[in-house]
Amino acid sequence: MSIHLYSFFSRQHNAVLRLNNQTVASYSRAQTPRHFLRRLHHPPATSVIVAMSSATSFYDFEAADKKGDPFPLSSLKGKVVLVVNTASKCGFTPQLKGLESLYTSINSAHPDKFTILGFPCNQFGSQDPGSNDEIQTFCSVNYGVTFPVLGKVEVNGDNAAPLWKWLKAEMPGLMGMKRVKWNFEKFLIGADGKVVQRWASLTKPESLKGAIEKEIEKMEKINVKAATEPAPEIPTDPVTQS
Repeated sequence: MSIHLYSFFSRQHNAVLRLNNQTVASYSRAQTPRHFLRRLHHPPATSVIVAMSSATSFYDFEAADKKGDPFPLSSLKGKVVLVVNTASKCGFTPQLKGLESLYTSINSAHPDKFTILGFPCNQFGSQDPGSNDEIQTFCSVNYGVTFPVLGKVEVNGDNAAPLWKWLKAEMPGLMGMKRVKWNFEKFLIGADGKVVQRWASLTKPESLKGAIEKEIEKMEKINVKAATEPAPEIPTDPVTQS
């Protein structure tokens, strides 16, 4: 009797083990790709923290252009830059016309000294739902935009682009608020790569001209001073001289 009972329970135990193993295997097969893709598209926050902690200027970051290719911001060294989070279906969208006018007028007076970077964002009322190509076409056809409009980003939350996390930390808004409140907030970057000013969505692009030209003039004075200063004398090595 005891032998039969042992045999029965042994068979039951083995069946349970096989069932558990099959369940675990099927669960792993079902879950692993999803977990892998989630990690692929949303890398751990530590990578952003490292990028943030090591960044000392705007030029330390890399964005993505409209095709998803790297756009190193170091390529803009020596320029004053206005960074704007844009949207195609917002009440502030007509500011694109003002931004384009600002871009062309300042570059006419100060060639190759200033640029604007548009960063499309769909976080505010889902007002920029289109693809990068659709957004580019919209900006060009409706507002004649010629300044760079880069790939779509998030500007708030855990998945915010590292550049935008840095911008908000460097120049908080009213009452110390770091969060971007709506489309068409504006950050002015000096030629040294530091954040100079931040403006809310209501601020019209044409009102920024004075602040931008002030930064350009500051940069030009530094360049003139550097060009006119005599080169430092190289000390003579006494051993070599003798």
